[in-house]
Amino acid sequence: MLRSIPKKALLLVLCGLLTAVVVSAASFPAVALGGLVAKTGAEKFAAMPSTIVEQSAPQVTRVYASDGKTQLAVLYDEFRSDVPNNQISQNMQDAIVAAEDHKFYEHNGVDVKGIARAFVNNSQGGSQQGASTLTMQYVRMAQAYGAKTAQEAIDATKDSPERKIAEMKYALQIEKDLNKKEILTRYLNLAPFGNGAYGIYAGAQVYFKKSPKNLTIAESALLAGMVKAPTAFDPTTKTGYPQALERRNYIIDNMVSLGQITKAEGEAAKKTKLKRTTNRPGNGCTSVATNSWGFFCDYFYRWWMQQEEFGANAYDRERQLKSGGYTIVTSMDVKAQNAARHEINRKIKDDNKNAVVIAGVEPGTGHVKTLATNRKFKLDDGSNPLSSNPASRKAGAKASYPNTTNPIITGGGDINGYQAGSVFKMFTMVAALENGFELNHEITSDSTYKSSYPVAYNSPAACPNTSFYCPSNSSPNTKGTFNMWSGFGKSVNTYFVPLQEQVGAEKVIDVSKRFGMQYRASTDRDLMATEQAAHNFGAFTLGVTLSTPLDIANAYATLAGDGMYCVPTPIKQITASDGTKVKAGQPSCKQATSADVARKTIDAARCPVGDRAQLGNCAGATEANAHRTIRHPIFGKTGTTDSDRTASLVVGSSSLVVAGYMVNPDWANHTDRMRHDIVNPVTYRTLADYLDGTDPVEFKKPGE
Repeated sequence: MLRSIPKKALLLVLCGLLTAVVVSAASFPAVALGGLVAKTGAEKFAAMPSTIVEQSAPQVTRVYASDGKTQLAVLYDEFRSDVPNNQISQNMQDAIVAAEDHKFYEHNGVDVKGIARAFVNNSQGGSQQGASTLTMQYVRMAQAYGAKTAQEAIDATKDSPERKIAEMKYALQIEKDLNKKEILTRYLNLAPFGNGAYGIYAGAQVYFKKSPKNLTIAESALLAGMVKAPTAFDPTTKTGYPQALERRNYIIDNMVSLGQITKAEGEAAKKTKLKRTTNRPGNGCTSVATNSWGFFCDYFYRWWMQQEEFGANAYDRERQLKSGGYTIVTSMDVKAQNAARHEINRKIKDDNKNAVVIAGVEPGTGHVKTLATNRKFKLDDGSNPLSSNPASRKAGAKASYPNTTNPIITGGGDINGYQAGSVFKMFTMVAALENGFELNHEITSDSTYKSSYPVAYNSPAACPNTSFYCPSNSSPNTKGTFNMWSGFGKSVNTYFVPLQEQVGAEKVIDVSKRFGMQYRASTDRDLMATEQAAHNFGAFTLGVTLSTPLDIANAYATLAGDGMYCVPTPIKQITASDGTKVKAGQPSCKQATSADVARKTIDAARCPVGDRAQLGNCAGATEANAHRTIRHPIFGKTGTTDSDRTASLVVGSSSLVVAGYMVNPDWANHTDRMRHDIVNPVTYRTLADYLDGTDPVEFKKPGE
């Protein structure tokens, strides 16, 4: 082992061996040691590996909107982005040589005379000298980043003869494999600059908010001076400022003496005022440029954390995201996102305990285009009031407004969703059409209907003194003979419950699952756990299970996609740090129902939002203002739950489907009445804003 050689002798042997390679044996007296010690040292040195195991240092992941230009967020463990040599100013390259290794362009990786001088000085008790070349320093940093264990990282940086020997041999090999500019570039991309900046790109950004290719002489000298001791030479601290200034000017003088710059340039650079501030970048979804975009960023993050492709467990996936240097172009459409937030702001304030939650999905791809609400995506900093839920309030829990990081739009965590009401009638219509019923299928309905569905005797949902489910229409005047166009257009409960009976509730539930409904609440899953349980679920068609706007927007987008269900995705394209394209997040679609059934359903679904059906007559609309405002072919449906605890609207075109709910995310059994005159305009105006300036596209007729 190398440890069997005394430390001083080992260094002398090494110096002699390297001198033979680099200069002349006669120039260094250590070769006189000869004999067994020298022979043994040579054998040990020769047996050491000469190729370092290099591993990419952690890189920043950047997340963009669908245009590939608008940055949503950066995520990182270390703020670092590698840049090529042509993106680093010559000033910076010169400054680091002037700071760390004047003979960088002359040696072959090891400065033998420098090592000998440092050895003699250090052994005689002088001020400690390192004599490590830039190449050797790069080796040390690369070994530390390539370490697989904490001990390997310690061994890579500890001050020992063994480590020094390894550095020298690796440095000699690296100088054979790479040219000087390549070594310098790798060094600068690894070097620490303090204040959370790793690598020259981050250093330039944090201290000067610019690209490294634009660094001046003074800026370059400051950064070069910090590498040696980022904390000691930190210009933002009281004690670090004078030291940083002194070292910067020392390096500028070195640049002059090395002929890198003129004396006049050096004097001018030294007169440059040293800044005391930094521009530390935000990290994660709570630091997005526009906090209304944070909900989409969070949706992306949660999506990533579920993808096995990025790691076997949550820890590995997060490390991959925050250190992999990915460029991620998401599906978020800036126009749609800004439109949704703008329309929300017109109707409801962020500090309202009730929330309007909006989701928009592109048919045929599952691309989620917008997620918006009257909340700020921000950690509760203590300013939120107590919850409106009496039980939560009693426990001292805070409300989800105006700040929240809860996924109130998409569901997840403890958010299972909200009852959405009659938007679920669409699933009954699809099931009926799949099973041979036609759009003109008529049912004569009264204002109340006694069904065959079992419920608790004399319960609020039962007909008086019976055990049968007994739904009513919102208005006692809603009665007569209806078909799917008129029944859907007027949202007739007493049409759709008997239609569900005729088809089979289990078939309706099956359609909803094929269309991507999640059913996160165990109570909902229990109601459809078996075929018999599903068959008896009479209220299903009226939307009593919990869902989110994203669920419903994507379900209706399945219709506009000609019956093609696509898994909702926040991804347009993921590119790895090496430029390869990652397949994860690309559209994943399957036929959920036939194109003919989807087109027929859309034809009836044009009625509730004031559009004209192509195959029949609507005879009524629950939100006619939607079509008057959008002026494009559209379809959709309104929804209202018992006691108006939720108000909802879904409206779509061939290119975007938007769903909006008005809810209280903190308390399902609240006593407020949610208002369609708030959520409906927000929803249809979001689509109108998105379609503004585009040509109308007619829906395809069944059979085409």
